Amino acid sequence: MQEAAQYVLGNSGHEVQRLMFQSQIIRPITLRLLREAGLSAGMRTLDLGCGAGDVTMLAADIVGPSGSVVGLDRNADILIAARERATAAGYSNVAFVEEAAADRGERSFDVVIGRYILVHQADPASLIRFAASHVRPGGVVAFHEVQCFGDVPSLPHVPIWHQVWNLVVAGFASGMSHPDAGARLIEHFSSAGLDLPTLFSEIPVGGGPTSPLYAWMTLTLRSLLPRLESDGSIDAAKIDLNTLEDRIRVAVTSARSQIGFAQQYCGWARV
Repeated sequence: MQEAAQYVLGNSGHEVQRLMFQSQIIRPITLRLLREAGLSAGMRTLDLGCGAGDVTMLAADIVGPSGSVVGLDRNADILIAARERATAAGYSNVAFVEEAAADRGERSFDVVIGRYILVHQADPASLIRFAASHVRPGGVVAFHEVQCFGDVPSLPHVPIWHQVWNLVVAGFASGMSHPDAGARLIEHFSSAGLDLPTLFSEIPVGGGPTSPLYAWMTLTLRSLLPRLESDGSIDAAKIDLNTLEDRIRVAVTSARSQIGFAQQYCGWARV
């Protein structure tokens, strides 16, 4: 893959758990993208920046035993976790490859997918071109990206929800190359020499006592905490992460508020 900035959320065991939790929430959105992009039984798929393998296994469910999925990542440690998860779940149609060992000249994939990856690239268009270079003529490149800037909704307004989100955005801004990549998919696809992508966007929403969004926000801040502490943006003792999720839950529930988390941007184009 092309040059990427250091992964701003780190590579701790906690971050792997956060990625798996996050994946459960956004799975339906990625599934919609894969379906709209035309992924179907028997296809060969490449998952760029596969991490712990959630998108790889989602794609494997769609392509079935007659298809195959390759998960590619630069982090050898997280690939160990991905292989263990896939083996435990009984997948026989997936393989995980460290980026350095990848065949850079292969153009045999029907679909190349990347989730939450353009935001980390020094040049998003270069990554899209890399994806296109691995797709057969007539194949598809598809990306699911996330809003890492701006604000999130809450109505009625819940101050703590926005305060924590602002810290998350500050953490992203401290080390993320293109936090607005999802909102610039047309620009990046065009710069990569591809047709304008087919686009859609969704926002995870929730409220009440059982919403998973409180944990998602808190876990994200926890992964960003070392970076925020190192540049003096936050005093962890004052935040009290151990009680933060519950404090957000109480505030949102008491206000009878409907909250939203980071906007999700999805786009795909045929090569």
